[in-house]
Amino acid sequence: MNHVAAAYQRERTRAGGNWYSYLSVAGAGGAPRVAVQENADTVVEAYSVNKVAVAVAVLDKVDRGLLTLDQRVEVTAAIVVPGGDGIFGLDTGYPSSVTLGHALAALLTVSDDTAVRLCGLVCPAAELNQILIAKGFPHTQVQPVANPNRFFLGTSTARETHDLLQALVAGTLLSPASTTFLINLLRSPIAFTDGIRRTMSSAERARVATKAGWFADARHEAGIVFDAAGAPVLTYVLFADGQADSDNFGATHPAVQARAAMGPKFLAAVSGVTNPAAPARRPRTYRPTNGG
Repeated sequence: MNHVAAAYQRERTRAGGNWYSYLSVAGAGGAPRVAVQENADTVVEAYSVNKVAVAVAVLDKVDRGLLTLDQRVEVTAAIVVPGGDGIFGLDTGYPSSVTLGHALAALLTVSDDTAVRLCGLVCPAAELNQILIAKGFPHTQVQPVANPNRFFLGTSTARETHDLLQALVAGTLLSPASTTFLINLLRSPIAFTDGIRRTMSSAERARVATKAGWFADARHEAGIVFDAAGAPVLTYVLFADGQADSDNFGATHPAVQARAAMGPKFLAAVSGVTNPAAPARRPRTYRPTNGG
């Protein structure tokens, strides 16, 4: 735990700016022990990290039988976000339709902005916020706009995002099927690799479920490190803003560089940590293909 704190402090100091962070390591009996807390209760714009919360609300409706992953949502030219992150803005073939499961996969892997609007079609902003409040996350809220089916991604705190991730891996947030679905997306090979997972092998990356968010001068990332058996041993929330080079959304931004340096150190720090109290969730085996 001390090694996690030391790695965090060294790299966040080097990057500069403002940090809003909460990190924990599994202790005896699996209870999380706080390793880092810095401005953990400050409400910040969470940007695309809140796409995890959006997915939680949609999957909550799936669990209650109000939606299904195989139902289709319409992708019209009017709903596509031009020039943003993701894949829907690239295909130019509208109108089309995709399954809700496909939209969620795009939302959490390539952080697709149009997928946010597709989720809004089935879970409007007001309902989404009420679902999150009912689950105990009053600060993790999207920001409604005039169209009830659209919203900005809104706010959270480092502590609430940490607690949401903890509840997810504990299996208390969603059904077992929805929990597995969401975690598999966050630790898939195409999930965010510029930060915590940058300097890792493919096997090591599979032990990390992560979601990043970036806008203006903010560079955020939150996720979970699993042990070799698939149990969660470290939960991290790293919200950061105010660093230099705010127009650089690539891997060389100071805060992203800091997280990339933290990642291997976090893995090493928890190499001997286990969590027998938590459900073991082994990643899918990665098998690259060559077509055919």
